[in-house]
Amino acid sequence: MGIVGLIIVLIGMKGLAEYYRDDSIYRNAIMGVIYGIIGVIAVSVGSVLEFFGGLFSVFTLGAAGIVGGILTVILIIVVAFVFYLLMAMHFKRAFDSLAQRSGEQTFNTSVTLLFWGAVLTIIGVGLILIFIAWIMATIAFFSIKVPIQPYAYQPTPTAAPYTQPTRFCPNCGAPVDANATFCPHCGKQLPPA
Repeated sequence: MGIVGLIIVLIGMKGLAEYYRDDSIYRNAIMGVIYGIIGVIAVSVGSVLEFFGGLFSVFTLGAAGIVGGILTVILIIVVAFVFYLLMAMHFKRAFDSLAQRSGEQTFNTSVTLLFWGAVLTIIGVGLILIFIAWIMATIAFFSIKVPIQPYAYQPTPTAAPYTQPTRFCPNCGAPVDANATFCPHCGKQLPPA
């Protein structure tokens, strides 16, 4: 998963945390990403240093260089194991909250694979499980069922039409408009209102 993928995951987790009003989802996701990035950097830097250092030490130190190289590989695996385990623990909390709030149980499957992948990085198979776990997480994200908001037309309420108060003609008693100056029924002039 690249940097763009991590950014998209974090944006999605932030949006879901806001939607479900559970800030722990985003906090745990960000911590999981941080530990995952540290693990990837540790493995990458350690592997590059091991490759070039191993070439140099084998030619200069002989058997002692090979032993040192093996110990360095073991150290890189242990460091990756620790950081991937921390990543999995934080994503487990985030995905458990998401599964509980959204009802999408694929998050539980994903986090189980992620956890076992982190545990199995110690023997090297774990990276495949971690990759499969992220595929399952992607499926879970796209499977969330968000309640549909009704978009039906709803007219805005209007005020009742304004009717002018009526008065009555003093001559014939018919109702007349409040601003009228003559009665429309008998034609007599009306007193001012």
